[in-house]
This record gives sequence, structure tokens and C-alpha cells, in this order.
Amino acid sequence: MFGTLASGDIETARLRRNLGVTRNLGFACGGFEGMRLEDDNMKPQHGGGEEEGEDEDDGEEQVSAETSPFQIQQHPPFQQKLVVGYALTSKKKKSFLQPKLELMARRKGICFVAIDLNRPLSEQGPFDVVLHKLLGKEWQEVIEDYQQTHPEVTVLDPPSSIQRIYNRQSMLQGMAELKLSDCSGSMLVPKQMVVLKDSASSADKVVEAGLKFPLVAKPLWIDGTAKSHQLFLAYDRRSLAELDPPLVLQEFVNHGGVMFKVFVVGDIIKVVRRFSLPNISNCDKAKVEGAFKFPRVSSSAASADNADLDPSVAELPPKPFLEALVKELRTLLGLRLFNIDMIREHGSKNVFYVIDVNYFPGYGKMPDYEQVFVDFFHNLAHARHKKRRCK
Repeated sequence: MFGTLASGDIETARLRRNLGVTRNLGFACGGFEGMRLEDDNMKPQHGGGEEEGEDEDDGEEQVSAETSPFQIQQHPPFQQKLVVGYALTSKKKKSFLQPKLELMARRKGICFVAIDLNRPLSEQGPFDVVLHKLLGKEWQEVIEDYQQTHPEVTVLDPPSSIQRIYNRQSMLQGMAELKLSDCSGSMLVPKQMVVLKDSASSADKVVEAGLKFPLVAKPLWIDGTAKSHQLFLAYDRRSLAELDPPLVLQEFVNHGGVMFKVFVVGDIIKVVRRFSLPNISNCDKAKVEGAFKFPRVSSSAASADNADLDPSVAELPPKPFLEALVKELRTLLGLRLFNIDMIREHGSKNVFYVIDVNYFPGYGKMPDYEQVFVDFFHNLAHARHKKRRCK
């Protein structure tokens, strides 16, 4: 059987197709048989370039023509280290579960398995990790019940922690009181207030709260819709009547037109620059009236990483400061997968404001996100294995 072509073309072709297929615990892991990673690109293995739906006889003829003689390369047995069950929207799955990530993960024994939302979660698995980003009270109850009955499973992240940052009133609470051990920077949050109804009559309350125009207006709730991410800049009292409550009004802080998106994956931190609104002078405030819609700054098209910027604006926050801040935020928020939007106050050296927090953001826009997540899950697997050995 393990011979050359003389053993039979058909048997050889069947072996060739079956090599590299890995199954464990009843799951098909990865789904990239016949692929290899070369220079950060996925490429078909030599002779394994059959397209889906290609006639089997054609595949056998290709093997016969390419192999002279055919030799079997034996691989060490695959060991399943971590099973990650995921429940994501179709959009999030498409952007996050890229082929390169799945292939790199499988090489480390990490397998991604889709959770069937039409079946009880407790009947599926077994999972080592549950990765999720679905909205709705029903799903929240499912995850909370699952956590209680499966305490050995790591849930990324707890629903109660996620709900906190879906409300922009509670999102930033407690951050101004954080005591950072590092003194290479200081962290603040902008003054803000909540308007639940009748934006027009809120002008007096804005003055009473000590907020100064212009104000950034954000929807109070983040519900996954595009509207919940629509931001406006209100220049005066009358412009408040143009806004739809419930919303949060936040003082605008001049920051040189650059925002820092700080991605957090467990203990790993990555920072990218994004173009933001330019500084607003007193002259601008006097000339402009009304409420204006923000441009989107979260997309990769708004990247400022390669732009020719003033060094005082473009300089990234100090690494020790970020590490100290993120450590405190992980505890405060109870999250391991999130990002913060941060700005440096214009004219300051290292006075920063946290203006927004996002759970499980668009990691596909983060440099080398595949390797970051492979390392993160690999560390989780190592920690679980170590914990079992200590019992």
C-alpha cells in the first residue's frame, strides 16, 4: 500500500487527497487540507490544487502525471489542545475568522467550531473556550446559564461586563479614578452628561453641568446598528434641538486630528493611529453653527500610521503607561477582548483622554491580528493544561 505508482493509481490518489485531514472530538478542524503557509500567504500543497466540484478522475490523472515515483510524507499525529466554540454574526465571522487565522491556529492545535444557535449550548462541545458577540437578552441568558453549569469553560467575555460598555453612560465610569503606577502619562475622561429626552430643553442643563461647546453627541446605546455609531458635533445651544435622544453629550477636546486605537487581546496590546477631527479654534466656534455629522474614523481607510504628521501629534502613548492603563482596565471592565479610543490633549506631552470603549472590535484592522490571537489562545491552552496538572 505505501509504495510507488505500481501499487495502483487510484489508491495513490485516494491517499493523496486524505493526507493532512485532521479530526478530533468529532470536529472537523480548520478545513484547509492541502494548504500551506508560505511568507504569510496560503498556498496549495504541490499537486493538491483541486477545485471544489472537480471531477475525481481528473484528480487521479493529475497525481499520476506528477508523481514519479510517489512518496508518502508522514506527519506526526495531531493533538487537540484547545476547542474554541464561537457564536458570531455573519459579518463578524467573515472579518475575524480569516483562512490564515484558522490555518495558523490549527498548527498550534487550536480548533474553531461554530455553535449551533438552534440547539441547547450545553448539548454541544465539549468546548474549552466560548467566543461570542451576539446581542439580545435571550443570548445573554443562554451564556450566563452555560457559565454556571460549565465553570471550567472560558467565556470571552462575560455578558454582564459586555453590557456595561454597550451603555455609553456607564462605559467610562470609574476610569477617572484609576490609580496608575506609571507616571509617564496621565489619563482623563471628557466631561459628559446624558440626555434621555427633549434635547432642545437640555441646553440649560449643559450649562449647569459645566460643559462647554462644542460637544460630541453620541447615541446612548450601542446596539450593533450603524446608527448607534453615528456621532455629531454640536457647536451651540440651538444645535441640540437637531439631535435625537437618548444620547450622551461629551466635551470636545482638541487633539491634533489624530486618535489612537488601542487593541487589547488578553495581555497583548497593539496601537494604531487614525485620522480624527481637526482642532477647533475659538474663531471657528464663533463662525460655525449647528450640528455636523462626524466622518467615520474606525475604518482602515482612515489610517494615519504612514502619514507625515507632526511628531508631537503622531507619537504613540508611552508603552509603560499603556501597560499600566490596560492592566487596570481589564480589572475594571472585566474584559479580555476590547479596544479603547484614546486622544492626546493638544499641546500636552502625555495627557490622554479615553473617549470610547468597544468590545471585540474589528481586529482584522489590527496589524498581525492572526498571530496575536494564535498566541493568546495558545497561552490559554497552556494555562488550562497547567491548572489540570496542579489538581
